[in-house]
Amino acid sequence: MANYPQLDDAKGIWNLREVYDAVMGGYWPNANSRALIESSDGGGVIGFVTIASTGNASVFGKPLALTGGDQTGFSSFTRGVFQGNSPLDTLEYVTIQTLGNAADFGNLSTGRRNLFSTSNETRGIVAGGITPSIQNIIDYVTISSTGNATDFGDLTASTTTEANGGASSPTRALFGGGSTPSVSNKIDFVQIMTTGNATDFGDLTTATNSVAGLSSSTRGVFGLGTTPSYVNTIQFVNISSQGNAIDYGDASSGRGGAGGTSNSVRGLYCMGSTPSGNTNVIDFFTIATGGTVSDFGDFLFNTTECAVVSDSHGGLNDGYQGTRPLPFNEAGGDIGMFAGGSPQLQLIQTINISSTGNAQEFGDLTTGRRQFAGGFSNKTRSLSANGYAGPSLSYPAIIEYVEFATKGNSANFGNTISASEAGSALANNTRGMYSLGVAVPAGVSNSIEYVTISTLGNAADFGNLSVAKHNVAGLSSNTRGINGGGATPSLSDVIDYVTISTTGDATDFGNLSVARAQLAGANSTVRGVFGGGASPTTSANNNTIDYITIATTGNASDFGDLVTARRGLHGSVASNTIKGTFAGGQTPSNTTEIDQITIASTANATDFGDLIVTTNNVAASANGHGGLVGG
Repeated sequence: MANYPQLDDAKGIWNLREVYDAVMGGYWPNANSRALIESSDGGGVIGFVTIASTGNASVFGKPLALTGGDQTGFSSFTRGVFQGNSPLDTLEYVTIQTLGNAADFGNLSTGRRNLFSTSNETRGIVAGGITPSIQNIIDYVTISSTGNATDFGDLTASTTTEANGGASSPTRALFGGGSTPSVSNKIDFVQIMTTGNATDFGDLTTATNSVAGLSSSTRGVFGLGTTPSYVNTIQFVNISSQGNAIDYGDASSGRGGAGGTSNSVRGLYCMGSTPSGNTNVIDFFTIATGGTVSDFGDFLFNTTECAVVSDSHGGLNDGYQGTRPLPFNEAGGDIGMFAGGSPQLQLIQTINISSTGNAQEFGDLTTGRRQFAGGFSNKTRSLSANGYAGPSLSYPAIIEYVEFATKGNSANFGNTISASEAGSALANNTRGMYSLGVAVPAGVSNSIEYVTISTLGNAADFGNLSVAKHNVAGLSSNTRGINGGGATPSLSDVIDYVTISTTGDATDFGNLSVARAQLAGANSTVRGVFGGGASPTTSANNNTIDYITIATTGNASDFGDLVTARRGLHGSVASNTIKGTFAGGQTPSNTTEIDQITIASTANATDFGDLIVTTNNVAASANGHGGLVGG
């Protein structure tokens, strides 16, 4: 019998399913991850704690050249690098898992204090500061070597910070808050492995100086600080997107000049100043959930403006000491596909969901169509069913398919039982199914049909929706199919579900937050998201995004908003297990717009890119959506 490691034991054998669950669940072993805290107070010292446990700090070693505060630091899996303060351009380093004193690393391009800093495994980035004039400089070093820093580019504004207000994923570095010299709410970002000037990311909830930054691989967290009053707010952003921060917790007290770091699961806030003076407090919280922090332990003495690093923060390949695999999509694919659309397009377009950019041409449908019964897919094939083909062909009762791996035109898969338009579609890796929507010539229908995706052939009867309706949004996990919203012809907020592996009628799941039709659905393995649509009438656009947990039942909760309110989205989302992309639609005119969301978060959509042509009501699919995991 396999011996699966526990959180305090990184040894043992893991099978792929266990590894996947641990990666996606955020509990890959990280027991030995260290946070190193450098302070010039108390004669200068480096202390450390083990992030996965709790307890007071122990002595690690001595800094090389510290005579004052205002330090900053960054780290790789193996090295922690700190800015010295005598002189200001000094950089020094330690090996995180080996106790000892710091050694000389090199020098910054310009000596300055009150810097932002963060890193991935390869590069350390330091930005802003004061010389005593406020600077917009961004420098970088290669952490595995020693040497002087190189110019990277500039912040969007000259900025100083009183603490470590940086956060990172393996690809992006974020800098939040500070002074310009007025207190700032700006968040800037850069792509770590390029060089160039920073770009505006969004805003903190409040203009704040002395911010403590930390991160998982997906969330950047900015906490504490001064406005100039001491604040205890904790807020987060999704690093892969752009947008404003969201308040999601509170520290034990308002503090300025605290340091922050993480092991990608836990975030630590260390020390800082209060109206009563400096503290020795170390707090912790869970990055994925936020909430009120808990006491971790105490530092060696009271201090502020400390530099804190770790060997497992979010910039380090998801952290976990280099042992955790890169995030992977067990469903195995990242291709999003959009077929047809209005007015009766033959064009098939594709995107890479995990990146951003404009759609590319894939091939053509056999017949130009829009208002499909739906588009659906497994890991290898994309199918489109029914739809309106124009006055000459009217409503063909057909199913077409393409192979994701081979660009080209679609081919005949089989026939549907009934011709229709404006239905909904969903799939797991075995079955694809669609509701008819408006059956021709019978009218609004509750019928559901299905096919076995790997085998060419005609559709079979599955069962019925709880209510006959059209312009519905479909999504799925590997086991459940979900249909939400639509028109009966009055607008519906009904969500119902089926078990994909069986046949039978749908069961009530709950209700959308807003009744609407012409909406679209995205899904990970656990969460379903509904976006856009028409409400309260079929001529009004809606920007609502709401979400459900697929394995439970209940009403949808607010997620955020689309970039642009629009209808004509039914069937227009391609998603992998991480991101959903909403393509085209009507604003009321047709659009090329593609929006993106991070499915596991709650936040407004951001711009992804554009379709090749303006259109609405396409048949969307993807070879890595959440319904394929485990299939």
